[in-house]
Amino acid sequence: MEKLADQTPGAFIEVKPYSLAWHYRKVELGLGELKATELKEILNPMLNDYGLQLLDGNAVIEVKNTEVNKGKAALEIAGHIKADFMLAIGDDITDEDLFRYLPQSTISIKVGSNKSAAKYYLDEQEDVLQFLNQLIIK
Repeated sequence: MEKLADQTPGAFIEVKPYSLAWHYRKVELGLGELKATELKEILNPMLNDYGLQLLDGNAVIEVKNTEVNKGKAALEIAGHIKADFMLAIGDDITDEDLFRYLPQSTISIKVGSNKSAAKYYLDEQEDVLQFLNQLIIK
């Protein structure tokens, strides 16, 4: 990951608590996708041996432990609180575990048109703000 980041102007690695992310949103159009494909071809053959998985997000390739995800974390938190209402909103592949793991009563919203485990869809980020404002007003 580091080698490809060094070879790709605008690409960078983000070290997260439970994953590594290779971002290419600031890379020249076309080059970022080409380098992302190259990275996936390098990483995919070795991931299963180490209990890792690759998530192909929006201009980001993330490598994480298969046992750690947003859904499991949210479910753990939900088990410690008494919430009358749960809302999950996400726009990336990394949010799909969140939509799958939370209780059926959760209102889940995918931002964008990609297929999702979420119950509802909003077209873009601005729609999320309008939706949240409507919740506050009512």
